[in-house]
Amino acid sequence: MGVNMPRTAMVFAAGMGRRMRPLSESVPKPLLRVAGQPILDHVLDRLEACDVQQVVVNAHWRPDDIHAALAARRKAGLGPLTIEQPEPALLETGGSAAAALRAGRLGPGPFFLLNGDAMWLNGPVPALRRLAAAFDPDRMDAMLLLGPMTRAVGEVGNGDFAVNAHGVPRRPRAGEITPYVFTGVQIVSPALFDGAPEGGFSMNRLWDRAMEAGRLGVIVHDSLWFHLSRPADINAAERVLHSALNPDSDNDI
Repeated sequence: MGVNMPRTAMVFAAGMGRRMRPLSESVPKPLLRVAGQPILDHVLDRLEACDVQQVVVNAHWRPDDIHAALAARRKAGLGPLTIEQPEPALLETGGSAAAALRAGRLGPGPFFLLNGDAMWLNGPVPALRRLAAAFDPDRMDAMLLLGPMTRAVGEVGNGDFAVNAHGVPRRPRAGEITPYVFTGVQIVSPALFDGAPEGGFSMNRLWDRAMEAGRLGVIVHDSLWFHLSRPADINAAERVLHSALNPDSDNDI
């Protein structure tokens, strides 16, 4: 299958992780450990396994810790190549990606954007490869990986999107519970950022604009995924991963 895999990505690692307190008070949320390694390493390992060559990692909360973690990974000979983007002022997801794009760190073609706490189990085809195969920059400016609430590990709230029979996403209506949650994983075209403002803003602003233009695509993840928002979610992920890796254990998922 001839899939045009992006060779660049950005991982958002700058947030304060307030809902993960007290764990995130002394450790940046992406460096909290799940299944023996920091969440950030899980994310970077996924990118390396799909041949991504260069990843921008932003940092704001405890940036020295992020720097040390990336340096240790480089010293161990682990890829991909990481470029640090210090952010003295928080730029939010959209502002951070726009700044990296303007600085020439993400290249001219489509690239992955991942939250620093994104974790998932792959189905038969790795999720990043599924995203790249489904993404058509002639018809879309972004494609989101949505997780079914029924396959989520962790607290997910009332959902982020509904999707009709034609695969077209929409936001929830007032009081509505929708079946899908954004997993923190997406592929985007630089065109998504045309006219983007300077400074901080959320990716939601760009998604809504793309949705109105009919240029926001989605695919649904085909395996378990982890919504790591609160300390209890870390414990739940540990239990599920232990059971997945040790199917003969007595632990229930």
